[in-house]
Amino acid sequence: MGSDFLSRLISKPSSGPTDAGRLRHAQETLDNWSSLMAAAQDGHGGAYRRLLGEVSEWLTRYFQRRLPPGQVDDAIQETLLAIHRRRHTYDPRYPFGPWLAAIAKNKWVDQLRKLSRSPLVELSDEIPVEDHETAIVSRSVLTSLLEQLRPAQAQSILLVRVQGYSVEDASRQTGLSPSAVKMNIHRGIARLAAIIEKTPDVE
Repeated sequence: MGSDFLSRLISKPSSGPTDAGRLRHAQETLDNWSSLMAAAQDGHGGAYRRLLGEVSEWLTRYFQRRLPPGQVDDAIQETLLAIHRRRHTYDPRYPFGPWLAAIAKNKWVDQLRKLSRSPLVELSDEIPVEDHETAIVSRSVLTSLLEQLRPAQAQSILLVRVQGYSVEDASRQTGLSPSAVKMNIHRGIARLAAIIEKTPDVE
């Protein structure tokens, strides 16, 4: 898991000789985070603030690739809070990356579950598009996840949660009753959360 985590810590892939340099930089970053966390555990407030600042930047990239824009900030804050609460569980003898990735993954699952409980609202036509690359990556991640669901579940989630259709509009498009659309959304998102939880190697 460590090597895959390192490769995905780098925001943009490259080719050629610079790959080794990027991996070396990523390893140095993780080693530095391990040292900062160890210092924080010893009561060094400055090290702790620096660590949270750098980790926050990584979490921003992490969640922008996996969540709707409106949920990114909440996910970051929840993850930072979890890091704070669990900082005593980190063992400096082991890599920091997998420890951090496990917490981020859990918060991703939590945010996904919130989607199934949040009220259904229509999306505004004037929602700003911030980053095409982020949108494309997020769409790619979502597509790969939806492919693992039953077609009716994937279609209901795509229409209502992604494209912003009302349940009634989705009902007309799919030929399912509104209650069946809602059930497919609820069960589909629960299934997505279970799939993510069982994924052993998430950035």
